[in-house]
Amino acid sequence: MENLLEVKDISFFTQNIRIIQGVSIRFEEGKATALAGPSGCGKSTLLKLSAGLIIPTEGEALYKGKSIAAMNRSQNLEFRKESAFVFQDSALWANQTLLQSLDLPLRVHFPEMSKAQRERRIEEVVNMVGYKRSLTIRPASLSMGEQKLIAFGRSMLCKPSLLFLDEWTESLDDNAAQRLITLVKQQKLRNNTLVFVSHNPHIIRELADYVIVLAEGRILTRLTSEQIKSGQELVELLEKDST
Repeated sequence: MENLLEVKDISFFTQNIRIIQGVSIRFEEGKATALAGPSGCGKSTLLKLSAGLIIPTEGEALYKGKSIAAMNRSQNLEFRKESAFVFQDSALWANQTLLQSLDLPLRVHFPEMSKAQRERRIEEVVNMVGYKRSLTIRPASLSMGEQKLIAFGRSMLCKPSLLFLDEWTESLDDNAAQRLITLVKQQKLRNNTLVFVSHNPHIIRELADYVIVLAEGRILTRLTSEQIKSGQELVELLEKDST
């Protein structure tokens, strides 16, 4: 398999605090890689570094062999069209309606689409995730679970081939969470590439082809799906201290 995405010797420091230290990962095209480990180990930061949302202190993130940080505007726009990021806190625009937030990616990446075409696509993803309320309201009117549904729907708008997911089922009830897990499974079946953060061993076992377990900003171990023999084994790994 081709390595669609790669981080090479990547480190990230903030205020002289080491968050990620010397991490290298090759993410195979068409595969799902889980970033796992105890709270505070750097999972979300590494996900954002891999997606080019944070510039590393050292090392680089590569997409199709090209440094994301070194991309020109046209290259970066194409990368953002082909990829999508679901943030742990949803990251919806507070001063825009849900419809405006969902319309923006389509206007940026598909300027040839008519308003009617954009509205049809928005309706498709809203129905896909199971959101039932109005799109004319702002995020503050939503529960965190509803915000998660809209954020996931937004990630699907441009039909990305590379998807970054940060604890995307948190704050959802069991039915809504299973719906989004099923949608992610469908992305796998389409041979799309997934990189996700989860502390839930059941989700990891269900979706991941590879598991990168972190501890204190470093890779503690790497596992294939075949090496995860039981949910309890994975739980112990996720909770394992690096000391």
